[in-house]
Amino acid sequence: MNIFNSLGRKKEKFIPLEPGKVGIYVCGPTVYDNAHLGHGRSAVAFDVIRRYFIYCGYEVKYVSNYTDIDDKMINRAAEEGISVEALAAKVIPEYAADYGALGVITPDVQPLATEYVDEMIEMIASLEENGFTYILDDGVYYDVTKFADYGKLSGNTLDQLQSGARMEVKDSKRNPQDFVLWKFKKEGEPFWSAPWGDGRPGWHIECSAMAWKCLGQRFDIHGGGLDLTFPHHECEIAQTEGCFGAESFARVWMHNGFINIDDEKMSKSLNNFFTLKDIFEKYDPTVVRFMFLQTHYRNPVNFSHVLLDQAKSALERLDGFVRKVSALAGPGEIELSELLDAAEKSFQEAMDEDFDTSGALGAVFELVRQVNILIAEGHLGSGDAQAVLVLLQKFNQVLAILDFEKGTNEVNKEALALIEERKLAREAKDFARSDQLRDQLAAMGVLVEDTAEGMLYRNL
Repeated sequence: MNIFNSLGRKKEKFIPLEPGKVGIYVCGPTVYDNAHLGHGRSAVAFDVIRRYFIYCGYEVKYVSNYTDIDDKMINRAAEEGISVEALAAKVIPEYAADYGALGVITPDVQPLATEYVDEMIEMIASLEENGFTYILDDGVYYDVTKFADYGKLSGNTLDQLQSGARMEVKDSKRNPQDFVLWKFKKEGEPFWSAPWGDGRPGWHIECSAMAWKCLGQRFDIHGGGLDLTFPHHECEIAQTEGCFGAESFARVWMHNGFINIDDEKMSKSLNNFFTLKDIFEKYDPTVVRFMFLQTHYRNPVNFSHVLLDQAKSALERLDGFVRKVSALAGPGEIELSELLDAAEKSFQEAMDEDFDTSGALGAVFELVRQVNILIAEGHLGSGDAQAVLVLLQKFNQVLAILDFEKGTNEVNKEALALIEERKLAREAKDFARSDQLRDQLAAMGVLVEDTAEGMLYRNL
């Protein structure tokens, strides 16, 4: 398995720190508002990565947090006239519902930042002891010049960052890129007690502490959106290595691409912003998931309703194929093992190459194409059909886009006889009789559909 490691910006053969096990930390959302398309894209991308590790037999510990204390949380809570805690309690279930609708498996550990403040204080104290911090009137800061490797993830050198910085942001900081570890208490804001004074943690230290406590000082993979590379992930590295040394923290860094709208990054300021709930009003969440999987996770998705319509059409073809194969009866005339083995090999080769879901979907559609030929030639029987379904179910453990319940409703013998009669009527171009039989079947509770894949049927 080869994975593109953002730390070094190249593909590497994946070798887990502990054989047969994988520890993954993915930065979760700040829960001040509903999930948008970018959140969904990241959640699905890393869900598929997690699922594929499981498919390959790994024992996976998957951690993804909720940030429930920061400036955005405080400002939104004030706007709504509620506490920060109440805001988080209101928004987090909405994320869980939206992610669940997208087929995202709940993380093994889902920490809240506010549950790990003691660990954040412990890390800041360690950084202070190791000479990385200084104190100003508003908080405790990290001195980036004390960390020689600052910029190694993003590729930004400290000299470049300093020359391009806006010094007016805070004149009293030693360096423009220094970031806050602990913010001193302000009137009306939540606060915790700490050796330097009452206050609350900075954003970056939150994920460092949660990743450390949930996965240890060293783990396999840290993921998140491309926009988090700098400064968030860069600062996480500086903090954690400042505490635990150069060989600590994540070995592999992975970042998913942006959601673009008409080739521009989605943002509220450009008025091209879509929440998942907005999209779910018009499209099934599985269609949205399928749309994400059509593009490699590192590439941008240029979102449009045309793209969603294309995804819907492709997914309908797959669902139709599952229904058709599920309805097959009778003996087969061909040995399918070679075809199925080739399909599985193609699927795995695509996923092994940095989780190429577009290539994996290509393997699925090629299997569909070849099986459709066999069906059209009358070579596929019930035993062969079952083998095809078993392989598709295996693929679906990773992709999570197919609903096999749609294909497993068996119709009774009387209905099957009418379906066969209707097939003959259509072949004879007796469309009046065909329509009559379709209505008769509907009255019996059997829906018949004429599609590009052939005649499909299922119980209503």
